[in-house]
Amino acid sequence: MNAIATSPLTEVTTARPRGIAVLGCGYWGVNYLRVFNELPSTRIAVACDLREQRLQEVGRHLPGVTLTTSVDEALQSPDVDAVVVCTEATTHHDIARRCLEAGKHILIEKPMTTSVAHAQELVEVADSYKLVLMVGHVFLFNPGVRKVREHIAQGKCGRLYYLYARRTNLGPIRRDVNALWDLAAHDISIFNYLLDSYPAWVSAIGLRVLGNGRADVGFVSVGYPNGVVGHMHVSWADPNKVREVVVVGSDSRIVFNDVNTAEQVRVYERGVTPSSPEMASYGEYHFHMRDGDIISPKIEVSEPLKNQCSHFIECMEQGTLPLTSGQEGLMVVKIMTAIDQSIANKGAPVEIA
Repeated sequence: MNAIATSPLTEVTTARPRGIAVLGCGYWGVNYLRVFNELPSTRIAVACDLREQRLQEVGRHLPGVTLTTSVDEALQSPDVDAVVVCTEATTHHDIARRCLEAGKHILIEKPMTTSVAHAQELVEVADSYKLVLMVGHVFLFNPGVRKVREHIAQGKCGRLYYLYARRTNLGPIRRDVNALWDLAAHDISIFNYLLDSYPAWVSAIGLRVLGNGRADVGFVSVGYPNGVVGHMHVSWADPNKVREVVVVGSDSRIVFNDVNTAEQVRVYERGVTPSSPEMASYGEYHFHMRDGDIISPKIEVSEPLKNQCSHFIECMEQGTLPLTSGQEGLMVVKIMTAIDQSIANKGAPVEIA
């Protein structure tokens, strides 16, 4: 994996506001409408959704925006420079390809697609048209996650042992993908970003406890180079909302808690190291425990989604590769596909090419 450049979290101003079409005005679509409407470098040109009532709500908040139920009509608008695809994941490939063939830059919500072949195809089409293809792995634009990456990159964790993440809540339950594609895709992208590498294998178990026909609980282990292992627990059936990533190393442990906005990152300067073999007695290793401070580093206050959207416009203006490029989105789809394969084989490890 090539080193991932950490882009600045700054807004971009342009001579002419870029026209944005948002396809899909559900929960995330409405958020994109708000953010692109607030950015000085963009304006909302078109909002598209199959639900007339939803469009009427958008029209009340954004008067003057073209409202349509037709993707083709949205893409034919001369005011549209770029498109945000927030439809159901199973429709991403078809809609995103149509956007690219219409000459539009695209920001596509995660997961990029639900098949490796479709994701690879979108990368190739975007390259052939020289258009920006960016995937909405929004946590990579979260200042707290970036602070954790900075701590790791500076070697403050010492030798990395493992990571784990919990992403649970009681719903919301999606109709297009299971809980692992919905939730674990976030943590896969975070792990890849923090470790600056991709896993070599996965092992996963999925459970259908809610009886909705797809896995709504999942336990996933992923193996990275240098022996680092990551573990994820995701669920639509838990009573509490948890959004947590923990990094454990020889010199310190870091906790990222997205629910705790007042203290999003904690660094525990505690460690344990084995003594040298010659110092061990009775054939057993002794361990040295080191207790230290608990630090809450200063985190810049900025909205991750706005950071992501600003980065998208920056890449359009400068012709640069996004942090969450189509290639990065493709790798997440490959890993998620391997997770599905492991679940089908009762947790048997699956290697990732």
